[in-house]
Amino acid sequence: MSEWQRNIPFQVDIAGIIDIMGASLYSRHDTPIRELLQNSHDAIMRRRRRDLEFQGRIDVVQNAQAGILTFTDDGIGLTPEEAENYLGTLGLGITGLIKRGEAMPHLSQGGDQGDLIGQFGVGLFSAFMLADRLIVESRNEAADEAVRWEAGPGTEIELSVSDKPTPGTTVTLVLKPEYKFLAENEETIESAIKEHADFLPIPIHLNGSQTRVNVIHAAWFEPSQDVETTELALQAYFDEAPLDVIPIRVEAPIPIAGALYVSPQRIPGFSDSASVMVTVRRMVISRQIKELLPPWATFLRGCLELHGCSPTASREDLVRNKAFSIVTETLEDILFRHFEELCDNDPQRMESIVNWHRYSMAGAALESRRLREILKTSYRFPTSHGPLTINEILNLSDADPLYEEEADRVVWYNTDRRQEQWVNTLFSGHSAPCVHTFRSFEESLLAYSLADDFESGLVSDLRIASPSAPNFASAILGVRELEDAPAEWMEFLSNVDAKILIGSFREDQPVMAFLNERYELAKSFDELKQRGDIPTGFQRLIDTHLKDAPSGQNEVILNRNHPMISRTLSKSPGTPLSSVTRLIVVNALNSAGATTPKPASRQQQEDLEWIAECLWGRED
Repeated sequence: MSEWQRNIPFQVDIAGIIDIMGASLYSRHDTPIRELLQNSHDAIMRRRRRDLEFQGRIDVVQNAQAGILTFTDDGIGLTPEEAENYLGTLGLGITGLIKRGEAMPHLSQGGDQGDLIGQFGVGLFSAFMLADRLIVESRNEAADEAVRWEAGPGTEIELSVSDKPTPGTTVTLVLKPEYKFLAENEETIESAIKEHADFLPIPIHLNGSQTRVNVIHAAWFEPSQDVETTELALQAYFDEAPLDVIPIRVEAPIPIAGALYVSPQRIPGFSDSASVMVTVRRMVISRQIKELLPPWATFLRGCLELHGCSPTASREDLVRNKAFSIVTETLEDILFRHFEELCDNDPQRMESIVNWHRYSMAGAALESRRLREILKTSYRFPTSHGPLTINEILNLSDADPLYEEEADRVVWYNTDRRQEQWVNTLFSGHSAPCVHTFRSFEESLLAYSLADDFESGLVSDLRIASPSAPNFASAILGVRELEDAPAEWMEFLSNVDAKILIGSFREDQPVMAFLNERYELAKSFDELKQRGDIPTGFQRLIDTHLKDAPSGQNEVILNRNHPMISRTLSKSPGTPLSSVTRLIVVNALNSAGATTPKPASRQQQEDLEWIAECLWGRED
């Protein structure tokens, strides 16, 4: 076999490349409009660098009859040589070459790269997503003649002399039939300009109008922001009234400029990720960049200029690289410092923000100690003593040395809304409050906040307001000699589905009942499961929740100081008084909000019938 070798050029299927760009690179049909506006911007900025008095403008013109869309700028323009070398080479963009600092002997560079946007050399080719044919006419400001560059989706490009009299570039799109609406609907083009180029520092005019389409100036991009002016600008642009404004301008470790604000829109749940509008050299990259703000900041909105970050090839997102990570870390620190200063200098405003977004912030604080420190002074829990912050709760929860030997503080909490008034009554005579944590994340927030204090040497114990909790019966209820009921009484009262205790307290109250919210929840789920009403996936979530937070049991204390209860307990179960006692226990649980188990309902009917028979017998 003879050996052989030869060099061959890459063969590029332009139509195939265009299909790839439309299907995989870009997600919007108006992306080519953005790319062409970006090219015009860069050409004007390069001319501005050579002529400091030059302003420049971009004109977009629709021709509905001919199905044509044109983009014209008065920027630096192209020489015939530049048009031949760069326009027909996919991936070899002039701006990208300038920004990479590569040598281009015949290129009219026009200043440095700091305000240029382009990078990848695919912008012009993107126009073939919309057009069957593309015509570029350009004249460099220093050239003797203009050039015309014309191409279809094939590989042939026609170059010729153009009669264009002034410097700049005109790009004409002969639209495909399915995109001719872009030459007919003025609102569609205006919307695309605003979507992508609203803040470009060059006026963009549509169909010869003297009024520019884009905003250009935004208060949040000013070097020295006036907070009130920025707030009004944010309100007008985003169409909602900010609850608080956070102006941002830093140069190191990476440039960040703009403003964020606290949205009045409540974000349901904790799964939504924070998003913000981002521009790079004033071109809008996306109005919903995710992962830039910390996960807990889902209630923040705004606009940031990040020219130190790199757009993706589609220019619809930012590359997740080291620069992006530095921005995220810097922004989180800025936000923390802002809210910490607000806690110190304007606590009322901070409380209002937390109160408005309390569930989002409380849920997120489980993962952030620094956020918990902020909430300790601004998040108010409902308690038996009224709404209190975590710090106020801790200050009122010193442990009673008569009952506590190890804990410095004991924080009592209640998870069952049905017991709120009853618990408030129990704690009304005590200096320590009982915290109502009706949502599971509030219980966790309270627990995490107490755990944070262990590092400072304080031992804080979080206890549920229940007779089984250490010292609750003695310190809060005033119950003495609390103990489990004898086995025979536990058996007699087994149908009520509660733990039975015996203690001594005020004589006018025969029993006290306490509900365990998780026990009631687990019981309801069990009933649904037996009927087959719970989907398998949902059942796994329930099992996980109850595994992490055991359901426990409802509790009842029989008062041995009450005359009837004392007499009942002095005898074995089975007497009429024991049946009366069982009715009283069921009634106490019902009054507290518990559901009556079916066996207990049947037993209740039997007890009533037997008591009635005993009374009738006495009458006879």
